[in-house]
Amino acid sequence: MHPRLTTSTTTLRLLLGWVAVMTFSSQAHAWWNEEWSVRKKLTLDTSDKGVAISDPIGGTEVLIRLSDNNFNFQAVKEDASDLRFIAEDEKTVLKHHVEKWDSLLNEGYVWVNVPDVKPGATTTIWLYYGSQSPKAVKAEDGKGTFAADTVLAYHFGENGAPPVDASSGGNKAENAGVPAPGSLVATAIRLLGQTPITLSPSPTLEWAEGGALTWSAWIKPAALAPNAVIFSRREENRSFVIGLNNGAPYVQIGAQQSAAGTPISVGVWHHLSVVASGSTTTVYLDGKSYGTVPAGLPALKGPALVGKDSSPEAKTVAGFTGEMDELHLAKAARPMGYLRFAAINQGTAAEAGKLLVVGADEASAAESGGELAKQATLIKDISKDLTLDGWVVIVLCGLLAVIGWAVAIAKLLYLNKINKATKEFLKRWEKVSNDLTALDQSDEESIKSLGGTVNAKGMKLMRHSPLYQIYHLGSAEISHRMRNAKGEFTGLSGRSIQAIKAALHGGLVREVQKLNSKLVFLTIGIAGGPYLGLLGTVIGVMITFAVIAKSGQVEVNSIAPGIAGALLATVAGLAVAIPALFAYSYLSSIIKDAVSDMETFIDEFIAKMAEHHKEAGN
Repeated sequence: MHPRLTTSTTTLRLLLGWVAVMTFSSQAHAWWNEEWSVRKKLTLDTSDKGVAISDPIGGTEVLIRLSDNNFNFQAVKEDASDLRFIAEDEKTVLKHHVEKWDSLLNEGYVWVNVPDVKPGATTTIWLYYGSQSPKAVKAEDGKGTFAADTVLAYHFGENGAPPVDASSGGNKAENAGVPAPGSLVATAIRLLGQTPITLSPSPTLEWAEGGALTWSAWIKPAALAPNAVIFSRREENRSFVIGLNNGAPYVQIGAQQSAAGTPISVGVWHHLSVVASGSTTTVYLDGKSYGTVPAGLPALKGPALVGKDSSPEAKTVAGFTGEMDELHLAKAARPMGYLRFAAINQGTAAEAGKLLVVGADEASAAESGGELAKQATLIKDISKDLTLDGWVVIVLCGLLAVIGWAVAIAKLLYLNKINKATKEFLKRWEKVSNDLTALDQSDEESIKSLGGTVNAKGMKLMRHSPLYQIYHLGSAEISHRMRNAKGEFTGLSGRSIQAIKAALHGGLVREVQKLNSKLVFLTIGIAGGPYLGLLGTVIGVMITFAVIAKSGQVEVNSIAPGIAGALLATVAGLAVAIPALFAYSYLSSIIKDAVSDMETFIDEFIAKMAEHHKEAGN
């Protein structure tokens, strides 16, 4: 294969490999929105490595507990308006709502709707925060957090007011309960067994005979009593009652009651749920089947009581005594995997930390790029507050910077070419200067080629050397005198030597002018950049204070953006001047060395030529 073809193929393969690596890297580190600077990976692990749940779960609302142990409250807005939850595809925004957010105590409870939690596997979602963008406004959707068939969801965080339905059912209670702050999930209610919470009738709470229902709540009994009713609904001869009989949960439909199992303990939170499907109703305790009754859901549409039986005979009988949290009702028969997931996720046992794994903070590309990238992001934000005059100054500074860098790069390349040409010339000159008889010819070509010792390629390179130009000028002066001598050429007189030296110094001046050409643009950038920047800053500060005077708002938030934007003009001016200063100093030192080489060469050239062409008789 041809060598060039082999090289091209190798280059192509390397290029394709680089593209593949960059594509994979961009996919592996995909970021939902760069305006959000921090994210956390939240893993729902229902495999054997987490909490094994093999039964179907489906879509569910997930409780995210945030504290100092797993979340940086300093990086989020005080009202948590920049919280966003994104699906594993890094595109789909998940619906969420905040039950409680306390930036002083660093405590947060957030509910997120995850459309499909896989059993026996891991499901990943992302928590994004840390955005100062105007787009980062509150995006909570309480009704969308719960499934459409959820008709009631009480968080009991109203602090003395009647419970408000967080779901789309819109079922508000008629009376308030006694708040119990610092409970299982933020705030619960305390039921005293005598004053129940009444749920008013509504279309969403109407039950059809044999229909589907899931009732669930967290309970913590303060005492164990016989037939302590937790929830009751009665109408004519139809009834639906959930309670504790000496600590044993049960459901009673009409005259049929589920069998008693192992009683629960006093002062311990338990997740209790009842699922009606067809002709069977099942009691679940902490996500596990506890008991069943061979009866389906009765047709009921009247009021319901929480914490006491609604029958007239039970008016004097105490109901449930203890605390309750997260009362949910759904017109669907939830699978056992769903109930098991809720019982573990919403609880505080060690299994909750295995089921929901909160990852470490990950910074965006701008954040993870280091301090320089962070500052670049800040400058981008500051630039949004720049006034028109500030932009004019920055544009002018940008033009100075572009011109200055163009001159500096072009001059550096030019000096590099001169350096190579000078090295080539000095190498040839060292050989010729030891025997100048090779130059004792009056034709132009002999002078250019140093007496025929340099080929065309070498001459093309040496033409860029100032030393070669001075040599050529001096040799031409000597050749001119040799051709115009009256009679035989007898050497150079003292006056001729002085005239040639003057001609060489004239050539030196012209070469120095060429070396220093266009460096004035760098000096303009050095001197003018800071003044331009200062002008923009002064005008920006003036405008900022004028706006404050008119609005009357003297706050840091109203002053800081304008001042920061004004100072950006000064930064732009210094960003032009400082690189220009360094470039000018470096180039000047190279030019100074080149001038010194030319002066030294002139002295050497004159001395050697004067000695070689000394006038007869001297």
